[in-house]
Amino acid sequence: MKNVKCKFLIISFLFAVLVIMPSIVSSAAMPLPMLQIGVGQADDPGDVSVLLQIVALLTVLSLAPAILILMTSFTRLAIAFSFLRHALGTQQMPPNQVMIGLALFLTFFIMMPVWKQVNEKAIKPYLGEEISQSEALEAAMKPVRQFMFRQTREKDLALFVSMAKLDKPNTTRDIPSLVLIPAFVVSELKTAFIIGFFLYIPFLIIDMVIASVLLSMGMMMLPPIMISMPFKLILFVLMDGWHLIVGSLVESFVGG
Repeated sequence: MKNVKCKFLIISFLFAVLVIMPSIVSSAAMPLPMLQIGVGQADDPGDVSVLLQIVALLTVLSLAPAILILMTSFTRLAIAFSFLRHALGTQQMPPNQVMIGLALFLTFFIMMPVWKQVNEKAIKPYLGEEISQSEALEAAMKPVRQFMFRQTREKDLALFVSMAKLDKPNTTRDIPSLVLIPAFVVSELKTAFIIGFFLYIPFLIIDMVIASVLLSMGMMMLPPIMISMPFKLILFVLMDGWHLIVGSLVESFVGG
């Protein structure tokens, strides 16, 4: 019996060795990658310039979400949709992903003429080595600045010009982008809140009517929102609310 056990153990050991050894050999033969990050001496000044350009590009890419939010129509759209959802009282319906996605694609739609001008006047000439990097950046900012100037109120623009202690500008070219961008954001916030106020009015009237009816019937323990929400939803559907709101938001930029 002991001999049988010894033979079984020997066979098991040999089988394990035959199975494990090829994997050990293959792993030993496979080269492992190694990443090294360091600062060395550059022989050519052009290497430093290329490195600085890469760092600047990575910085711009990290700021891309903020640029998309603050220098486009995204702010007004996202805030207006958020006010709409709160006015309907649907809590998390539609979900945040749907609302942000809709605002994002509407931003692409609204900003398409601006991005076409940027592509034709800045990106294509720069890639074709017709203009320098600084000239491409200046050409790319022109249509974006024109868009922001159309949507910015003069009062907000004058506020930031005075806070920057700049001389009274004669033309829009005299206003730097660092002054224009915060003025544009403040104007967008006010416009979005005005749109939200007008979105609230019809649904607020429904809430008041439902609350008055329940109070007159003595049903004070029943939450009015449970009764008013279906009426608000059916009103929104019958009015084709999404069509009206999306159309009005897009036209507010086109006519701005």
